Amino acid sequence: MTIKVGDKIPAGMFTIMGAEGPTGISTSEIFEGKKVVLFAVPGAFTPTCSVSHLPGFVVHVDDIKAKGVDTVACMSVNDVFVVDAWGKASNAEHLLMLADGNADFTTAIGLTLDGSGFGMGTRSQRFAMVVDDGVVSLLNVDQAALEGSSAEAILAAL
Repeated sequence: MTIKVGDKIPAGMFTIMGAEGPTGISTSEIFEGKKVVLFAVPGAFTPTCSVSHLPGFVVHVDDIKAKGVDTVACMSVNDVFVVDAWGKASNAEHLLMLADGNADFTTAIGLTLDGSGFGMGTRSQRFAMVVDDGVVSLLNVDQAALEGSSAEAILAAL
């Protein structure tokens, strides 16, 4: 079942790159008591994700936060080393870069994408959501191109 507006974010874990190396961060640490914009990409270093999706949030992170957002987070079904390298290469130091390496969170929210035809296995659909204190208040899932999940679309919706 796909998550929808009004649903609570399921309990789970992501991996981030900490000062000492990979470390876990829970959904409660990210979402409880905060307003969070979470956007997901099918893959780090992939064309649309690297040229348009992530860069839009890098450019607009301050504008988004000025609308009362505490955290802007980017999630990808890649290992933490790839996600960290992609964040550094993209100047995304003001974003929380989340690795969902085994697609556990993506599966729990029902937004997996079968990328096996491209040799990518299970990935995340391209989406963006606004989460208020752990509850989804906006969810935009793109069907074809970068549309409702862009930084500009989320900024306009805030």
